Amino acid sequence: MKYKLLLIEDNLIDQLVTSQLLKKNLGLTDINIANNGREGMLWLKNSDINFNELIILLDIRMPEMDGFEFLSEYEKLPESLKHKTRIFMLSSTLDSEDIKRAEDNNYVQSLLSKPLPVNEFKRILFSDN
Repeated sequence: MKYKLLLIEDNLIDQLVTSQLLKKNLGLTDINIANNGREGMLWLKNSDINFNELIILLDIRMPEMDGFEFLSEYEKLPESLKHKTRIFMLSSTLDSEDIKRAEDNNYVQSLLSKPLPVNEFKRILFSDN
């Protein structure tokens, strides 16, 4: 299975750490980075959807458009795109309201804490195929 990955994260250090973890531990090389939800949404709307599966790692707290605002816009996208996409929220939040909102969202497969828990992510990613 060929994965395309979209990392939506505003922190440059987290972008670097997460990208390196994905490359080194999962062999994922097709990693696209958006600095906030708005850039992520633009990337989705402008991307060629000729991929088997898109994995989105989505931060919660970002400027311009946060993770939950992104999810509201995501809901409006075509089903053909949503059908090929899996969203994981990746956040360091301890806010119980954020955690509940992430867990209750139909599009979010799982909420993972930073830094990316590689073994847990690998288990979830590959066991659900």
